[in-house]
Amino acid sequence: QVQLVESGGGLVQPGGSLRLSCAASGFTFSSYAMNWYRQAPGRERELVATIPSAGGTTKYADSVKDRFTISRDNAKDMLYLQMNSLKPEDTAVYYCNTRRGFINYWGKGTLVTVSS
Repeated sequence: QVQLVESGGGLVQPGGSLRLSCAASGFTFSSYAMNWYRQAPGRERELVATIPSAGGTTKYADSVKDRFTISRDNAKDMLYLQMNSLKPEDTAVYYCNTRRGFINYWGKGTLVTVSS
């Protein structure tokens, strides 16, 4: 079955950096676009970044553009999110996501807290 396992979250000071990872299994990773979402306390889940199946042109939410970079390693079935210049408003649970047809698959998420 499809499994997505996020890691790399933690507590970081404003202006700091973190790299999130997502280990994928149970499907042909290289055939599917992948996404990072986040959900802050009391807010709806929002799309942060998207990468096509073979890499290439990526898309970002305006709030993270020029600070976050999504990437993937299809040889290792891994998805990444490099987050730089972190702000307190980036505090959220970050989720790895993919869609197969009409079905969304989610990991359990990893918590990122940006605070001094």
